[in-house]
Amino acid sequence: SEKMGIYLILLGLLSICSLSLSQDCKTQHEVDVDFPGTDITSVYSPDADHCQQLCTQHPSCLFFTFIRGNWTRDNRHFYCYLKSTTTGEPRVRTPLLGVTSGYSLKPCSPDLKPCLSQVYQNVDFFGADYRTFFTADYEECQRACTQDSGCQFFTFTNEDIQMESIRFKCHLKFSWTIPRPSVKSLRNVVSGFSLKIQMVCQGKLFPRTDIPGGDIMMLPAASPQHCQALCSAHPLCTFFSFVRNGFSCQLKRDETYLVIRYNDGITSGLPAHFCQLDNNWVKVAHENVDFGGSDIRYVLLDDADTCQRTCTEDALCQFYSYVTAQFTDPAYRRRCYLKRSITMPAPPKVAKLTNAVSGFTLRNCGSTPSHV
Repeated sequence: SEKMGIYLILLGLLSICSLSLSQDCKTQHEVDVDFPGTDITSVYSPDADHCQQLCTQHPSCLFFTFIRGNWTRDNRHFYCYLKSTTTGEPRVRTPLLGVTSGYSLKPCSPDLKPCLSQVYQNVDFFGADYRTFFTADYEECQRACTQDSGCQFFTFTNEDIQMESIRFKCHLKFSWTIPRPSVKSLRNVVSGFSLKIQMVCQGKLFPRTDIPGGDIMMLPAASPQHCQALCSAHPLCTFFSFVRNGFSCQLKRDETYLVIRYNDGITSGLPAHFCQLDNNWVKVAHENVDFGGSDIRYVLLDDADTCQRTCTEDALCQFYSYVTAQFTDPAYRRRCYLKRSITMPAPPKVAKLTNAVSGFTLRNCGSTPSHV
């Protein structure tokens, strides 16, 4: 009924308000203080500021502990531990040299595309290379990263590096900037994306077609267009195949041959690395499809359209799943799950390396900041 719908919306709004009121905006770091236990996961990070941004973008992280480069107990340098409790506060605070702890910026209206202008001397962002070439200094390497749409971070090795083969070498590196939910079939569930996402252009699709070989990675995707978005974002992807049965997106690379084969269950296509952005693919709601995990929270709503609007209006939400009134378990009916994944630049590994300089693209920085 209409009254019941209004009641459920108000209940959802109250849950949002109580969540925001229960957590204060805490931006300051606590140096040489550990928040032990309650880990969700650990990732690599070059400093506590970047670790805090990762915690902010993680769907359930509420606070963190970062192990700095001057840590001496073992080799866990640059570890960023993402943490959570039901109260939103660490259960214990312990003095510990070499670590820095702090809180998610979720309650602070955070900038979800932060400017990461700091550069890191004698630090290697290990892995994720897709292009290397020689430059005179790290500033030129960072400019190259900023101007290359696929680059999210870089490492430059200077003239004093021990290995002659990598002196003056600029390594451009990639990490995902678009959400990558897990995807599976589930009756009476509707899933989709925030309408704020505008990260792919239109390319060429080949229905009922496979392009075999050349696989570089396989990812879940909700549709051929979503798979095309993933291929367009990856600088090494030259074509892709989307397998409808299993929601499998196969990113491929072959710059010499493109062989087409008929296959009724596969849609293949070409990326669009150089064109105007188009977000038509995010407007599609996928019925009987669940985007699993990555929950920020859920609210009770009357339909999937309202769920999509709620996701779009929430600064943190990137995608959603809505459980309809026909779902088998009554406890989950009318739940709108708001979801996100980390989409800021994040090196797969951070390590000490003498005579290396690492840093991030400056595309989110407006004007180029001065280096310190």
